[in-house]
Amino acid sequence: MTESNFQSAVHVGRRHPIVMLAGLYIAQGLPFGFFALALPVLLREAGWSLAAIGTLQLLALPWALKFLWAPVLDQRGSRRAWLLGLQCSAIAAALLLALMDLRAATLLMFSAVLLFNLIAASQDVVTDGLAVRLLDARERGLANAIQVGAYRLGMVLGGGVLLWVFARTSWQVMFMSMAALLVLTTLPVLALREPARLPAAQPAGGLVLALAWWRRATTPGMLTVFGLIFCYRFGDQLLSSLVTPFLVDQGLDKATIALMKGGVGSASSIAGALLGGWLVLALGRRRALLGSGLAQAACFGLYIAAAMDVAAQDPRALLWTATVLEGVVGTMATVALFTLMMDASDPDHAGTDYTLLASVVVAVGSIAGIAAGVLGDAFGYAATFTLASVLAAMGTVFVVQWLHRHPTHPRVAQAWG
Repeated sequence: MTESNFQSAVHVGRRHPIVMLAGLYIAQGLPFGFFALALPVLLREAGWSLAAIGTLQLLALPWALKFLWAPVLDQRGSRRAWLLGLQCSAIAAALLLALMDLRAATLLMFSAVLLFNLIAASQDVVTDGLAVRLLDARERGLANAIQVGAYRLGMVLGGGVLLWVFARTSWQVMFMSMAALLVLTTLPVLALREPARLPAAQPAGGLVLALAWWRRATTPGMLTVFGLIFCYRFGDQLLSSLVTPFLVDQGLDKATIALMKGGVGSASSIAGALLGGWLVLALGRRRALLGSGLAQAACFGLYIAAAMDVAAQDPRALLWTATVLEGVVGTMATVALFTLMMDASDPDHAGTDYTLLASVVVAVGSIAGIAAGVLGDAFGYAATFTLASVLAAMGTVFVVQWLHRHPTHPRVAQAWG
């Protein structure tokens, strides 16, 4: 990103805007990382079935539906006001939850997850729109590496550090720590200055604005991209949804799971984000999508081996290896996919377009999570993991071949070639 491009869009004091963007993506990962790891562990220990745990994916509904209010966030008000309001709401929610014992109130716990998802999903619309407008095609691979890496860092803090704090202290200390971290990620937003929106850019009516997402979804090529995202992500999400309950059933305690998935796994994904950004820049979209997608499917073989009791005695060595490798190559695949999504987003409708595509990603995760629970209960871990690996490999090859022969529209075709 050049200095002139930056000055023409926003002014963030003397700090580079990437610091602010990174902080905002970290803020999204904090509560998600904690709840994504803590809830399955607690509920599995309480005797919930895999199918029942899989239905928790419905709590991520705001991420799938955020396209409904994305045009309002994208076109109304100032981004600074939206960001500060949403960040302060998350801080207040964390402080409020510090006063409660969520373990004694399952409904309250679910409501808290839904609330944090709603806040974070809305913040993501504003942040993504700001990021897309600042980037050109050459910068998107590295920018998505930073985006994914920062979000994963938030998951390290939320799913690793905060889960570790919870395991050794209490809900109160954990949520107070979450609030403090959210305050830190909000500070760079205070320096954000952006030019006023042009009156001509504001739609005349609220109803017209609310339905703007439909016009964007039906633009040429957009529905095709939706389908390609589903094909590329379904197998991966089918397996990922079962990993945490699988670790519980393998006899791992909360502290070990926190270190393995929230700490080491998320940390290795940060390295994967940087490698993914380099891969897109050095090899291009096609090779990055193909190589990282197939490598991810191959790594799933380690989980299959653990589920089939291939290890002579303790499967933990396999699980640690799978966590590290899948964290690296899985994030590389995510960066490649997110770069393609930015290519497909119209700069004049950046927040809405990218939000629509990101909502599809989340919807795929929710659908796969429910399917994984049903398949896991019916056929066991080994069969479900095997199916997920096959679908991930087939989906990767299909997406790359389709884009090679049928570019969705000129923006993708230009970046693809």
